[in-house]
Amino acid sequence: MSAIPADLPLRMDLIGEEPYGAPQLDVPVCLNVNENPYPLDQEVVDAICQRVSQVAPRLNRYPDREHEDLRRALAAYLKKESGASLEPKQIWAANGSNEIMLQLFQAFGGPGRTALGCDPTYSMYPEYARDTFTDWELAHRLPDFSLDIETTIERIKALRPAMVLVTSPNNPTGTALPMDQLTRLLEVCSKIPVAGADPSARPIVVVDEAYIEFRDPGTPSAVSLIGQYDHLAVSRTMSKAFAFAGARVGYLAASQGIVDAVRIVRMPYHLSALTQAAALAALEHTDLQLARVDQLRQTRRQTAEWLAGQKFHGQPLTVVPSASNFILFGIFPDRDAVFEAMKDEGVLIRAVGPQGYLRVCMGTDAEMERFRQTLVHVLKRF
Repeated sequence: MSAIPADLPLRMDLIGEEPYGAPQLDVPVCLNVNENPYPLDQEVVDAICQRVSQVAPRLNRYPDREHEDLRRALAAYLKKESGASLEPKQIWAANGSNEIMLQLFQAFGGPGRTALGCDPTYSMYPEYARDTFTDWELAHRLPDFSLDIETTIERIKALRPAMVLVTSPNNPTGTALPMDQLTRLLEVCSKIPVAGADPSARPIVVVDEAYIEFRDPGTPSAVSLIGQYDHLAVSRTMSKAFAFAGARVGYLAASQGIVDAVRIVRMPYHLSALTQAAALAALEHTDLQLARVDQLRQTRRQTAEWLAGQKFHGQPLTVVPSASNFILFGIFPDRDAVFEAMKDEGVLIRAVGPQGYLRVCMGTDAEMERFRQTLVHVLKRF
């Protein structure tokens, strides 16, 4: 519960709000925040320590506020990972993709502006909107959680938003966005004026690819379209597949114009020298950092097949197809009760997204075995 006293002049729209965050509990198996469950390889740890030791004597000086070396390294990574040929000036990094998204809202949202999302989707988006006084509107997804492209286009035409946010793979459903649908959105947005902006302004389309490395091999990334569409912004993170959640490194790939707009709202020296050093070390070892991705894909496939074979009250569980490192499953009349029962037995998953559904992220083989055993035991009690 909040301890904010009534005599503090808190903004009226923040009264009664609680800080965002998944539960952080001391339980044996944590499968609730979509982390890579495998620790860093010792070679990467050593490289991080070496780079940090090199910058430590200079911590009396501010870091490179433009983080040029890191932007070059991220551009090289995107070339290797997605085949996208981008210049460092088309890359921007920040403290996690959360800060990237907030900076985009700061630059393109604001009073009189609208951002459009497609629900169910990441629960932080409306908070970015709230914090920047941006109107938040939704286009509902289809029953299978794929994008309702026609409804979304209708909403774009009606609202004339400054920002259109789509997530691929989507959180919390894991649903991938087909490239032909993204292209349609980009084409529509290229012709729609933005309400509350200069008549020549057009909406930016933000694709949140926090989980993109978990996609099936051969699936293209939105970054491959950046050269064709100047109003496309792709947000990524090193937290998930890259096993770098504790380092807090996210990044943006976009046209130089979008990057320069974000640079206006960034805080001075927002990315510490230590963060930059650690990220550079990790990017020098991308193969080691991503070595477990294929294994986690296989774990996802096996877990989805197993869940589909389980029954609740005589009915097979509903398992939402996922291109990420998590799976949404249900449907439970009282999902909170199932969540609490799992937690009481030492397995923490997530009650998030559409009512009746639970989400589990992929863990180690031992963690997933514990998850399966516990879920079977819990479901027998309901």
